[in-house]
Amino acid sequence: MERTFILLKPDCVQRRLMGEIISRFEAKGLNFVAMKLIRVTPELAKQHYAEHVAKGWYPTLEAFITGGPVVAGVLEGLEAIAVVRNMLGATSGLKAAPGTIRGDFSSSRQMNLVHGSDGPEAAAREIALYFKPEEIIGGTPTITPWIRAADET
Repeated sequence: MERTFILLKPDCVQRRLMGEIISRFEAKGLNFVAMKLIRVTPELAKQHYAEHVAKGWYPTLEAFITGGPVVAGVLEGLEAIAVVRNMLGATSGLKAAPGTIRGDFSSSRQMNLVHGSDGPEAAAREIALYFKPEEIIGGTPTITPWIRAADET
């Protein structure tokens, strides 16, 4: 099973869309193995968005991501990274297809509700930034046989 990191951003939390978005991931058959409500500090923001810190627009991003609580989570499932990215849609809510999370709920590039890891290396790095190993709870949900065939691993 592949794991990926998601971050329900402050706009998602403030708009009370957390349950709607979490339920979409669960309905897809992804399994939450870690989740917590936190405030991103400026230091954590700089680590998470390290590749963007030197860009002129970074201060706006940092102010946004530290501006309210977020929900950090780890999802597990078959091809979890690609599945989550497809469910999120294009970065800009204005360009995201209807039926995607951003296409249905966002009309902004920055306030696009959810961050999802863009590859295995990013997922591993982001999961380690937000969670200690002991905070990740593995296991196979009892519904698994009704979500995928036994030989799909």
